[in-house]
Amino acid sequence: MRWQLVIFDCDGVLVNSEPISNRIMAEVLTENGLPTSLEACYEHFMGRTMGDCVDILASRFGYTATEDFVDVVRARTLAALREEIEPVAGIAAALERIAIPMCVASSGQLVKMRTTLHHTGLLPHFEDRLFSAAGMTRGKPHPDIFLRAAEAMGAEPGACAVVEDSPVGVQAGIAAGMKVFAYAALTDRQALLSAGGHVFTDMQDLPALLEQR
Repeated sequence: MRWQLVIFDCDGVLVNSEPISNRIMAEVLTENGLPTSLEACYEHFMGRTMGDCVDILASRFGYTATEDFVDVVRARTLAALREEIEPVAGIAAALERIAIPMCVASSGQLVKMRTTLHHTGLLPHFEDRLFSAAGMTRGKPHPDIFLRAAEAMGAEPGACAVVEDSPVGVQAGIAAGMKVFAYAALTDRQALLSAGGHVFTDMQDLPALLEQR
């Protein structure tokens, strides 16, 4: 059976936004009295919704976000993304070679997805096939966003391939009953393997990997 759908995460898979977004998160937290490194942000927040990040700050660090914290992080992140965002190396050529229907399912807001995909020239590959976990009751590592995307696209979960780069994203895809191709650029390879991902390191290899159904 061939794949019916390829579901891409956005940040770190299509666009090289993780270093930018996590840098801004670390800066805002540090400015607000919680000194935080870029590496710590990768470890605790990568792949998660902003709501989950706020919950993690409270439960793991005892930090109560200020009323405007989320708005400040989002505004500064969008401004930085507009100036600095680039596509993930090799992804543009890979997308041109994939004939399977594709969509995006991300923890980020739709405005963030549209901004980064537009500025990198990748939006025409997806257009109105963007799905956001922001505002959903459960984000990754729960499967909800991937199941929602599959249903909207008319695909069976077991016939969907997911492309992710974070352990929580891999866990979400596996929980949805999908095969997950895990891109190991910023994330520890072993962490992705332990989460159940099929790890690869070059986006130009993705079309061939999808053909090995």
